[in-house]
Amino acid sequence: MRKIKKQDALDYHAGDKPGKIEVVPTKPYSSQRDLSLAYSPGVAEPCLKIAENPEDAYKYTAKGNLVAVISNGTAVLGLGDIGPLASKPVMEGKGLLFKIFADIDVFDIEVDATDIDKFVETVKAISPTFGGINLEDIKAPEAFEIERRLKAELDIPIMHDDQHGTAIISSAALLNALEISEKNISEVKVVVSGAGAAAISCITLYCALGVKRENVLLVDSKGVISTDREDLDEQKLKFAVKTDKKTLKDAMSGADVFLGLSIGNIVSKEMLKSMNKNPIVFACANPDPEISYPDAISARKDVIMATGRSDFPNQVNNVLGFPFIFRGALDVRATEINEAMKLAAVKALADLAKEPVPLEVMVAYGETNMAFGTEYIIPKPLDFRLITAVAPAVAKAAMDSGVAKNPIKDWDKYRVDLDRRLGRDNKLIQSITQRSRMDPKRVVFAEADHYKILKAAQMTRDDGVAIPILLGNRERILSMMQEFSLDLEDIEIIDCRHKDEEDRRNRYAEAFFDKRKRRGFTYQEARKIMRERNYFGAAMVESGEADVLISGLTRNYPATIKPALQVIGTDPKVKSIAGMYVLLTKSGPLFLADTTVTYNPTAEQLVEITALVAQAVERFRLKPRIAMLSYSNFGSSETDETVKVRNAVKMLHERFPDMIVDGEIQANFALNKELLSEMFPFSKLVNQDTNVLIFPNLEAGNIAYKLMQEMGVGETIGPILLGMDKPVHILQLGSSVREIVNMVTIAVVDAQTR
Repeated sequence: MRKIKKQDALDYHAGDKPGKIEVVPTKPYSSQRDLSLAYSPGVAEPCLKIAENPEDAYKYTAKGNLVAVISNGTAVLGLGDIGPLASKPVMEGKGLLFKIFADIDVFDIEVDATDIDKFVETVKAISPTFGGINLEDIKAPEAFEIERRLKAELDIPIMHDDQHGTAIISSAALLNALEISEKNISEVKVVVSGAGAAAISCITLYCALGVKRENVLLVDSKGVISTDREDLDEQKLKFAVKTDKKTLKDAMSGADVFLGLSIGNIVSKEMLKSMNKNPIVFACANPDPEISYPDAISARKDVIMATGRSDFPNQVNNVLGFPFIFRGALDVRATEINEAMKLAAVKALADLAKEPVPLEVMVAYGETNMAFGTEYIIPKPLDFRLITAVAPAVAKAAMDSGVAKNPIKDWDKYRVDLDRRLGRDNKLIQSITQRSRMDPKRVVFAEADHYKILKAAQMTRDDGVAIPILLGNRERILSMMQEFSLDLEDIEIIDCRHKDEEDRRNRYAEAFFDKRKRRGFTYQEARKIMRERNYFGAAMVESGEADVLISGLTRNYPATIKPALQVIGTDPKVKSIAGMYVLLTKSGPLFLADTTVTYNPTAEQLVEITALVAQAVERFRLKPRIAMLSYSNFGSSETDETVKVRNAVKMLHERFPDMIVDGEIQANFALNKELLSEMFPFSKLVNQDTNVLIFPNLEAGNIAYKLMQEMGVGETIGPILLGMDKPVHILQLGSSVREIVNMVTIAVVDAQTR
């Protein structure tokens, strides 16, 4: 992935609503009665209950699922002491991660206080609001004392993630690396570059796991932390040892483990070669590790390497820990996050890496043989099993260590509840984005003289998702690149009307004429039509000179789809094509079809549309559970429209006996499991989470998805064109840049699966 550009980052944070998080009501508020219950006079009742019993705050308010992310901005993301206000984007980002990975709500709190007493008093004063506190980006050594005092004086979970997050993740990696290298934890010699809060916490946890303190050498900017140094603070002094070694180079000679939490490129190949057999190297400085992954691998074939980067194996990423640690702590109302809970998280992460990796996870990362070994010692951040592996382990440790106020009684139900907390909304896009990066395809954009298209092309190129090809007037495109400061200079631009493209136009025209000469086209018409970008772009895909065609931003759907149908045509195995939308909802993706193509399908066409959609859903590694919609429920109305759907269901049951599909059924019953089970217990959809809705006609489907889209039910992606012989995807008129990027990502995965 290319380096993030300054303006892109600014646009991301400023676009639409400024910032990254918002407060959303969780109770009805549409009537006067609702408002009276929410505020005055109804709110008095829970207030009185809480006054009688403070624990009832967990019953009547959001406290139990609310974490404060608190910082004074003194040690921000490698930016240093930039102050509390400038740290706010980081704290909002942390809140976003809490929500998407563990369904924990967050208020970010930026405190203008560097004095320890003032900071502690401020946090204590606001603590009744929260079920837990995540301290963030506070410089050492103040961070140690702040955390110590807050943990001693408050009875809710508190953790400084900068310290303990890296410690927990790297500890899990260390256990597994030691197992692979067949080394005894009590005997290994450990060198740590960096002596800040994270480094001290890492070594403290390593020692709790069995590393001997006398076998640890800490190195700060002035050299090895030894007993003959007179410039050491209280925290560093704890790890001072008697040694003749002075420099990092000295320390690494004969070491078994190197942990880097300092600055990039300070470890040479020679220093790595001086380490013992099967060295374990965790170079976690970002964005540049202490030694790069390629340099480390070339220097030592026996090295077990981890970094903080996502583009190399074994990423030490705090997101593997803090969301799930707080999730487990909150769910049992733990009064603290203690050492037992941290060690439980370490063990759970280490054990998860040894389990067989689900296909969905391997697909998300474009891997075919992801298994425990030197290149897989810790789980991947997108592993959906993390929440059910780490949170229960932390919760149980809290119970066993006596700090849980609300013990879990039914562990099976708890794990099911954890799974249900997180829908597959953002996970779907994350998964297909990872897949697309593994084998990016050539995507031809037929409307490249539009800013949104150019911006989307740059983003997909920068993300490593696609190899864009721009169709349009070269001078116009170059002018727009300059006007909007777009970095597209290395992207191919093709002006299909220019004389330089005459040979290619003629070649495409000959192929098109050969295909359509008995369908009313002359050769001269074929040559003329290839001056149009949608025809030219489709011909590029048909000839194999591009893999995917993207168009439709500025032209209506029929005008865009017609060239693709004439040049490329449908898959020989199908008789119909269909348009499908993906609606990303909190409870998971919902696939809707046909929303754009077949106006009034017959029963046979509905069967084919359903089969196409089912295949598409399976390509996303999801199990299709399909409702055939109508205004009737299982024969409650006898009209041509309802009978058509009923007959389609009958044919589907006969042809695809293993397919989970039923109807005709009304939409509310399809999406409400309890209602369906109560009224129609015989349905194949009982106890199923319906994720595919097949509409009886285009009018119903088109109206439904546009209503949902405008009402903000979820983010939409589409229309995804199904049934074409080669990947062609048509944008919704006026799509946003984000929608275009999502469509390109799906189109690339479509091309990969073919």
